[in-house]
Amino acid sequence: MARRYDPERRQRIIDAAIRVVGRAGIAGLSHRSVAAEADVPLGSTTYHFKNLDDLMVAALRQTNEGFAKAVRSQGAFEDPRRDLAEELALVTGAWLGGERASTELEYELYLAALRRPALRPVAAEWCTELSDLLARRTDPTTACALVALVDGICLQVLLTGSDYDEAYAREMFGRVLRG
Repeated sequence: MARRYDPERRQRIIDAAIRVVGRAGIAGLSHRSVAAEADVPLGSTTYHFKNLDDLMVAALRQTNEGFAKAVRSQGAFEDPRRDLAEELALVTGAWLGGERASTELEYELYLAALRRPALRPVAAEWCTELSDLLARRTDPTTACALVALVDGICLQVLLTGSDYDEAYAREMFGRVLRG
């Protein structure tokens, strides 16, 4: 545990925070639990993150990448000849079809912004980035509505434990797109 020069320490702390939240939820997150998980001295967590909100902001930023990776791996929303409703349904399915614990973790951190104002700008970044991507293919108002629908569908699947219904999602995205 005695490491002098450790350029990876900050990242290890973020990764450890994500694991702690994944295992014990937001309630289990503390500087002490993260330090133990990262195998670093307790003072390292407070050196790199002055409070838990700062640590959760870093963790949320990192977990926000999950959906962005799904979008990038699909090459989604780039080809105007492709059906946008179908692309959204496929990307959402790919994201929800991945490791469920990871998706649940992303949403737990995302929804923590309800009680932790410091997280709100980071949670909003996800909405803005996706909305900006979609606005290239539609108008900004419709793009925002599509993002809200993605959120709603994802939350319903995660909260009910039900399977993702790609046909339903495609139909609902299509309805929003058709106005």
